[in-house]
Amino acid sequence: MNSLRTVAVIGGGISGLSTAFALQERAAAAGIPIHCTVIDAAPEWGGKIVTHRVGDLVTEAGPDSFLSQKSAGIELCAKLGLTDQLINTNETSKRASVYSRGRLHELPEGLVVITPNQLGPFLRSGLLSWTGLARMGMDLAVPVKRSREDESLASFFRRRVGRQAFDRMLEPLMAGIYAGNAEQMSVQATFPRFVELEQQYGSVIRGMMASRKEAPPTSHSGPKRTMFISLKNGLSDLVAALVRRLTEQGVTLKGHCTVDALRVRSHQLGRWRYDVILHDGSALSVDSLVLATPAYVSAELVRPLTPIAGGLLELIPYASTATIAMAYPRAAVSGVAEGFGFIVPRAEGRDLIAATWTSLKWPHRAPPDQLLVRCYVGGVGREAILQLDDKALVARVREELASICGVTAEPGYVEVNRWMKAMPQYTLGHLDRLNQIEAALSRYGGLVLTGAGYRGVGIPDCIRDGALAAERVVRYLSGERA
Repeated sequence: MNSLRTVAVIGGGISGLSTAFALQERAAAAGIPIHCTVIDAAPEWGGKIVTHRVGDLVTEAGPDSFLSQKSAGIELCAKLGLTDQLINTNETSKRASVYSRGRLHELPEGLVVITPNQLGPFLRSGLLSWTGLARMGMDLAVPVKRSREDESLASFFRRRVGRQAFDRMLEPLMAGIYAGNAEQMSVQATFPRFVELEQQYGSVIRGMMASRKEAPPTSHSGPKRTMFISLKNGLSDLVAALVRRLTEQGVTLKGHCTVDALRVRSHQLGRWRYDVILHDGSALSVDSLVLATPAYVSAELVRPLTPIAGGLLELIPYASTATIAMAYPRAAVSGVAEGFGFIVPRAEGRDLIAATWTSLKWPHRAPPDQLLVRCYVGGVGREAILQLDDKALVARVREELASICGVTAEPGYVEVNRWMKAMPQYTLGHLDRLNQIEAALSRYGGLVLTGAGYRGVGIPDCIRDGALAAERVVRYLSGERA
């Protein structure tokens, strides 16, 4: 009979929980008996996935949805029996807008990050001047950059489509995803597909058009999904289902438990035992260890093992943000709130990054007589606003809503959620740093890093990376067994 192998996962966010779930699957398939322990310092599981249910209101403190085009999220929901709980965004004639030069401009229908499916709506939007549109079209003639050197998002897109298209349209879209500064962010680490299109087709626009023509026909076997999807009663149901399944599978979940340090012991050539030293002085000894913690937390844990890896992990910066949810009487904002919401370019110099009309975008979020909005502030270069207390922060956001779209009513419900050092920034050289971290940790077989700090910040990215981490652990344990 095979001996039992032990694995610890430090971090109980979606990355850590997904890793533990995938570990159970892959170890069973490989015929390796394991016992997994998940440890987290917080009293609640799920990390940044936090749903609040107040009466008939459903608010998300962190992410409110995930991309349907990245299959890992939908596949995990299917395995957990949540498929019938998945919801699409509401049908509406208007989608999202950009606040530019004092007014809201509707984002053209069919806009896929930077390339519209239909030229007419794009021309009529008024978002870009004729010179800006002409410069954007010059992407078809701009020479390809052949250097392999990393490039910032700002540099890449200004070079391809011009300053106006980038500053007024692309920068706010990207800031909404990463809460970062495009001058510092790596295009290779954040949007590598556009670099590939440039290299393959000589033009981003030409590449997008070719990709649409070459795309296989959409399968109609499953329900049609909108680009963003969520769960009927909130994303915390995904966390609850994961916790329930892991508990049923015998995984030990140790919440409200801080890890103080790691120790390693070699008990066989090329094989290690990892001692996880807990805050109460006890220790957990395991065959393999997954760190699903923010990079700066992992840095402190691995520094005694390898100062090089610790120093490199510390170089991955994190931004702080806040979300402010407010519910208004629907009659008080009639005709003011339209579509799914709006984004605000950095060039506007506003405190508000974006706002989502939550109850217009999603079903089951508010009763018919109320309108729920969620506002976003903070991010790289905009974090000063987070020094305000909750009352002053809400007052500032209400001033922004009044100025931008004319919402002056008094909200009947307000909540503020702060996320300090919560959004990893993939700055220039990020992929090279990841390779150096891997090299520095390579002598410690069975020690694996995963999480939003490395290869994707979205929920499906974290689920996918957790599954890859689990696969690496099982391969390591298989070699040990052999």
